Amino acid sequence: MHTKLEGEQKLLRIFVLEQAKWKGLPLYEAIVKEARTLGMAGATAIKGCLGFGRGAHIHTAKLLELSYDLPMSVEIVDTEEKIKTLIPKLDEMIAEGLVTIEPVHVIMYRAGSVK
Repeated sequence: MHTKLEGEQKLLRIFVLEQAKWKGLPLYEAIVKEARTLGMAGATAIKGCLGFGRGAHIHTAKLLELSYDLPMSVEIVDTEEKIKTLIPKLDEMIAEGLVTIEPVHVIMYRAGSVK
């Protein structure tokens, strides 16, 4: 299925920790799989090298003892309607983290082989 995804869309950004779990899977992986199940345009999980959240505890790849639980973000760009279908599931899945929605302007979205 090819989605036409140009113009004004939404960016859903989800911040969690690497060690967070959902039903035995890393939470970031479970979120990406849920987005795929819902037929969303795509999702990307990104590992951070340094960060802190509400508790102000630094998570960094610089210190060996802290590098096991680095910050992760999952980014999904899709229509507002599709993004809204994922929000209730995220509410169920995320015990600790941050979820934001931002407007984005998609210039191009292409799938398939490069010519």
